[in-house]
Amino acid sequence: MKRRDLLKGSAFAILATLTASYADTEKSTVERVETSEDTKLSKKGKNPKVVVVGGGWSGLALAKHVKRFAPQCDVVMVEKRDQFISCPMSNEWLVDLVDLDFLTHSYLDASNNNHYDFVQAEAIDVDQKKQLLKTTRGDIEYDYLVFAVGIDYDYFEWTKGDKVLERRLRSEYPAGFIPGSEHITIKEKIQNFKGGNFIITVPEGNYRCLAAPYERACLIADYFKRHQIKGKVVIMDESNKIRIKDEGFSSAFSEIYKDYIDYMPSAKILSFDLEKKIVETDFDEISFEDATFYPNVKSPYILEKLGMVKQTPYNRVESDIDQYSYKVKGSDHIYVCGDARPMGFSKSGNTAFSEGINVAQMIADEIHGKKPIWRSPVTTCFSLLRTQPQECISLYTEYDYDKKGKMRFKNSMTDEAWKSNGLGDARVAYAWAESMYQNMFY
Repeated sequence: MKRRDLLKGSAFAILATLTASYADTEKSTVERVETSEDTKLSKKGKNPKVVVVGGGWSGLALAKHVKRFAPQCDVVMVEKRDQFISCPMSNEWLVDLVDLDFLTHSYLDASNNNHYDFVQAEAIDVDQKKQLLKTTRGDIEYDYLVFAVGIDYDYFEWTKGDKVLERRLRSEYPAGFIPGSEHITIKEKIQNFKGGNFIITVPEGNYRCLAAPYERACLIADYFKRHQIKGKVVIMDESNKIRIKDEGFSSAFSEIYKDYIDYMPSAKILSFDLEKKIVETDFDEISFEDATFYPNVKSPYILEKLGMVKQTPYNRVESDIDQYSYKVKGSDHIYVCGDARPMGFSKSGNTAFSEGINVAQMIADEIHGKKPIWRSPVTTCFSLLRTQPQECISLYTEYDYDKKGKMRFKNSMTDEAWKSNGLGDARVAYAWAESMYQNMFY
């Protein structure tokens, strides 16, 4: 069997395994007990109470699976948004391969279908002694508190504290890796682009979804090519090479988008002139007609405010937790998981989802008096390279730690043979996303 056939078969097998393992093989037998909102949501009752802050991929997986693994628990999700919009597959939405309904889902559906409670509010503080989460809708007591709050952007390396520059970068040239208005703005940029350079930056460190900036560059270049727009996507990568699926992306850049993508490694921006639309690096000045500037990432402000952060080799501000238990250091009842955690696992949807399940199991084990066991999260990543015909590459990996506690990759494989692997024709990326949404919400 040829290696490409093995990888192709592996990719389909991985998808089937993931879909099967995440699917609801049995209906929950939990009966919802109606109580007053004050008792149910704000106060602790006789049952253990798990409060999850954040309604992304990790928070949704954790809330659902804590209830599955420990049905006696009261589970409350706190999320400031009123609806879920997926970052995974949003690149496809930017170029009209999926509609907004594909990405958008209801937190009420997720909570009703999976038997936990949803509170639309923002977490603002924690009283650890009283075990109180303070929110914009009042205090919520907890026995176990989990922050699954995703990422924030860290513009400091570019702005050095210049708030005016940061505000302009955020609003005029959004990164598009936090769901919401950013993606709408970027889609408008693409569809109204008349020509010239369109800059996409790739940060250093461990940023959200390593492959996504390169996939986005391919799909924007594909859009320019299909619509005969005389534009070029300039990828300014702070690393000295493509750090994920290099063979697949590099070959697409050279073979499909030779006249539409200019890849610049080791291109760290030193200064911005937003009036003249010029950025400066160590080697050059690059002019642009439009751009999406993706800075480094960090843990959200709430964790900084609570003093639960540290600096890591990956990023300037990361949560400070035990890598085996996910517990915030100095606390027995507060956890961080998903993209907010500091370990070098991929900050991506599938990774965060699997990690949410793992931490849910650890909390349930603790509730049941069992010793929690660390389990590897799973990273599955599909990247579209073009639309007509659709071509796709994939990656799968797990993780472990060596004897010194250093993270390692395990059971890794990629399928980067986009000309022959059939992943695009089979629409594997769409099937993966549909199975994940189904599991989180329905």
